[in-house]
Amino acid sequence: MDVTTWYLEQTSRSDLLPAKPPEIEVDIVRAEVVSPEFSRFLNTAVGGDWHWTERLPWTWQQWADWLDGGVETWVAYHRGTPAGYAELLPDDDAAVEIVYFGLLPWAVGKGVGGHLLEVVAARAWDLAERQPDREPTRRVWLHTCSLDGPAALANYRARGFRVYDSRLNVPGDGYEGPTPGPWPGAGPRHRRMPGAPPARG
Repeated sequence: MDVTTWYLEQTSRSDLLPAKPPEIEVDIVRAEVVSPEFSRFLNTAVGGDWHWTERLPWTWQQWADWLDGGVETWVAYHRGTPAGYAELLPDDDAAVEIVYFGLLPWAVGKGVGGHLLEVVAARAWDLAERQPDREPTRRVWLHTCSLDGPAALANYRARGFRVYDSRLNVPGDGYEGPTPGPWPGAGPRHRRMPGAPPARG
């Protein structure tokens, strides 16, 4: 199966476009304590349906080293329950990459994704205010591929990200077989979870 990878960027804070308010109450909070357990949970809970498998073999120490290297994790909550998250990774060229971004299945379709992306992109632009050793951000970028959620590319474009490159079958971006789900035996969860709040309207 051919997989297309798109690379998108913003080169000015003014590129960021607002999203509509989400349909449910959402609080977006930075996870300021290094917690490999929590970050692994977020990665598998969000990415289990989308072939996010490259970090599954990571040890506790690999997670700790990653999180202790300047990465910021921002988590969206609804009524105390994680709804989605994003990771921001600054580099030495005054750029910030949105490394991971996504929602738990129950939060999809409620306007959470656009709102979360608006907030985390803004946090990428002001990251140097929280990390004074960093230069002010001059570029925010990310990549997505055709295996990701069907609304991903449209959401990035709607928030003002522009495609600057696309590639076919990038090594590491193609996967075969079924998605693993958040843990063995869970399987894909493309349905509303029991007890999840329905969308309004």
